[in-house]
Amino acid sequence: MDEVHRLSLVELVGRLQDRSLSPVEVMKAVLRRIDDTHGALNAVVARRDPEACLAEARESEQRLARGEGGPLEGVPLGVKELEPAQGLPWTEGSKLFESRVADRDSVQVARLRAAGAIVVGKTNAPEFGAPAFTRNRVYGVTRSPWDLELTPGGSSGGSSAAIAGCVLPLATAGDGGGSIRIPASLTGCFGLKTSYGRVPREPGDFWEYGATAVYGPLTKTVEDAALVLDQVVGKSELDPYSLPHPGFSYLDRVREPLPAGLRIAFSPDLGYAVVQSDVAAAVEDAVRVFEGMGHRVTRIAGGPPEAGRTWGLLGAYLMASHLEKELPGREHLLGRGLLAGVELARREMTPAIFGELSALRQQVAAWCASVFEEHDLLLTPTVPFDPYPAPGPYPTETEGRRQAWSNVGSFTIPFNLSWNPAATVRAGLSRRGLPIGLQIVGPRHLDDLVLQASRAFERERPWHPAWPVEPGRPPSQGRGN
Repeated sequence: MDEVHRLSLVELVGRLQDRSLSPVEVMKAVLRRIDDTHGALNAVVARRDPEACLAEARESEQRLARGEGGPLEGVPLGVKELEPAQGLPWTEGSKLFESRVADRDSVQVARLRAAGAIVVGKTNAPEFGAPAFTRNRVYGVTRSPWDLELTPGGSSGGSSAAIAGCVLPLATAGDGGGSIRIPASLTGCFGLKTSYGRVPREPGDFWEYGATAVYGPLTKTVEDAALVLDQVVGKSELDPYSLPHPGFSYLDRVREPLPAGLRIAFSPDLGYAVVQSDVAAAVEDAVRVFEGMGHRVTRIAGGPPEAGRTWGLLGAYLMASHLEKELPGREHLLGRGLLAGVELARREMTPAIFGELSALRQQVAAWCASVFEEHDLLLTPTVPFDPYPAPGPYPTETEGRRQAWSNVGSFTIPFNLSWNPAATVRAGLSRRGLPIGLQIVGPRHLDDLVLQASRAFERERPWHPAWPVEPGRPPSQGRGN
C-alpha cells in the first residue's frame, strides 16, 4: 500500500507543507484506498465525485506552490454521517432521512474546509448515533480493521474504522455517551471528548435542553488531535453553549512537558462496572506509567451513581422530541430499538421523572467536582471488555459476571453528563490481541491538560505506527508493520 496511508496527520501535513508529497498524490492514494477497503470495512459510505475531489486537490497544490494555504491544506477529510456537509447525503443513518442532502456545512466542517481540508465523503454511523456499534438500514454494517467479525464501535464507528484502517487521514467524530472514546478504544486510536462547548455544535432546528453530545477529534496520535482542535475551537453565534477560544495553540501546548507532581486518581470500576480481567490488568499496568513519571496516583473507591438509565431515557426523550413531526405514519422506517425507546420516553417521561433524572445528573456532576477538588486527573478503563460482534449486540456478561446497565458506556457516560473532558489512549492489547483503552479525565475546560497527559503517556508507550493496514489482520500479522 502507499506510504501515505501510514502517516499520522501531523506527518502528512509536514510532507504536504514541504512539498515532498502533493495534494493530488495524496488524494489519488486516498480514493484508491477507499475503493480497496470498502468491501471489507464499509467505513466511507457516501462519496463525492472523485473528479471534484481531484480538482480541489489541484487547487490546493497551486496554493502550496505559492506559499499559501491553510494548516490542513490538501488533507482529505471524511465527515461523520450524523454531521452535515454541504452537497452530501445527511441521512443520520435513518430511512426517515434517506433522501436528504445537506444544504450547509456544520460549523466544524466549515472551519476544517477553511483550514484547507478537502471533504471526500461521509463515514458511517448507527441510526441517530444510538448504539455503540455501527449498523443501519441505509448503509449497512461497518467492521473493525482489527477483526472483520467485530465492531469498530459507535457512533463514530465509520470514522474509527477509517482512521485505524489507514483509509483516511482525517475524519470528524462526536460523543454523546462515549461515541468518540468507545470506537477509539476499540480500534486503538486516540479520542478526545472535549469539554462541552469547546467545539461549536450548532443545535439545528431544536434547542438542546439537557444535551450531552460534543464534537471532538478521533485520530492516530495525540498531536493529530491537537492540530485538529486548533482549527475548530472558538465560539460560534450558532451555538449558544460554545466556549471562547482558549487563547493558545493546543499543538504547542501538547509539545510542552506535562506539569510535574500531578495528583492523579485511579478508579478501576467507578464502583459499579464489570471489567474483563485482562483489560483490568492492562489498565493497572498503564496507570503505573504515570507513577513512573513521578506523579502521585491514588486508588479511589466508589464512584458516581450508575447513570446509564438516566442517560438512556434522557436521550430517548430528546430523540422523541426531535422526531415528533417525522414519525406519524412512518414508524416502520425507524429501527425497532429506537422506536421502542421513543415509545418508552412518551410513556414514562413525566415532570416527576424528569426531575429525578436531573437530580441524578447533578449527583454525577457533584461526584466529579469532589474528585477534582483533590486531584488533577482521573484515570479509568475506557471500555470494560473486548470488542463485540460488528452487527451487535453488546455482551450482557463478562467472565460470568453480569454487566451494569451502562454496559459498554460504564466509564464514558458519566463525563458526558458532567461535561468534563475525557480522552482515551491505547493502553495495550487484550489476550485476543485487540486494543484496550485507558481513559484520562480532567476538570472542566482543561482539555489541554488532558491532551498533555495523553501525550506524556504516548511518549512512554507509543502505539503509532502499529495499525491494521490489511483489513482484518492485526499489526503483528499485516505486512509492513
